[in-house]
Amino acid sequence: MIYFDYSATTPIDEEALEVYQQISSHVFGNTSSLHDIGSEADHILQVCRKELADILDVSAESIYFTSGGTESNLLSIISLAKSHSHLGKHIITSIAEHPSVHSAMTFLEEIGFEISKIPFTADGMIDLFTLQENIREDTILISLQHVNSEIGTIQPIKEVFHMIQGQKIIFHCDCVQSFGKLDMKEVLPYVDCLTISSHKIYGPKGVGAIYINPSNHVKPVFSGFHHENGFRGGTVNLPGIAGFVASTKKALKQEKIKKYQSLRLLFLELINNDHITLYQSTAIECQLPHIIGLGINGIEGQYVMLECNRNGFAISTGNACHVGQQEQSNTMKAMGIQPSKSQEFVRISMGNKTDECNVKALADLLNKIAEENLAYTN
Repeated sequence: MIYFDYSATTPIDEEALEVYQQISSHVFGNTSSLHDIGSEADHILQVCRKELADILDVSAESIYFTSGGTESNLLSIISLAKSHSHLGKHIITSIAEHPSVHSAMTFLEEIGFEISKIPFTADGMIDLFTLQENIREDTILISLQHVNSEIGTIQPIKEVFHMIQGQKIIFHCDCVQSFGKLDMKEVLPYVDCLTISSHKIYGPKGVGAIYINPSNHVKPVFSGFHHENGFRGGTVNLPGIAGFVASTKKALKQEKIKKYQSLRLLFLELINNDHITLYQSTAIECQLPHIIGLGINGIEGQYVMLECNRNGFAISTGNACHVGQQEQSNTMKAMGIQPSKSQEFVRISMGNKTDECNVKALADLLNKIAEENLAYTN
């Protein structure tokens, strides 16, 4: 099967897997144990923390390891909101965020916070005018995804920073889809917190990390824990963390965005635009080329996905954490797409094994599905 669902997860890199296996076999101690075996494990943990911090060009004490992007978003958003609640209880996010962000927001609403959710423009960008209008004196936190996980639009993080500069507003950025693909130096100077995940960049599943600027006071969501400086509980997944750092180094070294720009352009040239609707930014600099969001006019995305699967292609009907709930895509909602039209949505995402032959074959299949449907309806 030809894989076009890299935004959902990636296959683990062989070198990262080898590191994972080596640490699992030879450094199996609990990092909190005081004996030599535990001390050795803790030493490896701190080395990994320092290496990831160096990659991001931040201090090691600003890095917290987690079980993945979802936990990273939940812990960071809730802890930052509670830590700054004495300044206000108003939070801003977008309609198109990852389900984990919406889950955190729902929890905060239940304990007295007020949440404003901002729509997207027609080309999948956060509506900056509406965002500006929603900033209030009691706004304490803004949470935005750097790259939209369904259509790949790159949000204007720097512009949002300048909008709130000088105000007591914490800026959280979900970088799960952009980390390892885009330069984090384009984000880090402008945010107080960002979240990343291992399995999106060919690392082990079940590992993620949070960066929180040390100047921000952080109140843990749960008290009484000792791991990660009290930020979270649970025995640290040292093999996963080591594999994550190994995959990060390799991904950053090998990532060639021009390859994906070329593959995207080829795909867009080959598909029949009379029957296929594309959802993307009109500005190339605001579009991650790896992700293509589209719909075949008049055909449900679920059917398109199943037909692709039957013909040996793995694509998605949207965010993997949202699939199966039979709900409208958050991104389609944010863009104001009608529910009937949004049911057509499918996501294609490319990775290190994607080549021109794969792209041509998928484009041919999608054109065939569209043409067969047109012939049937006529």
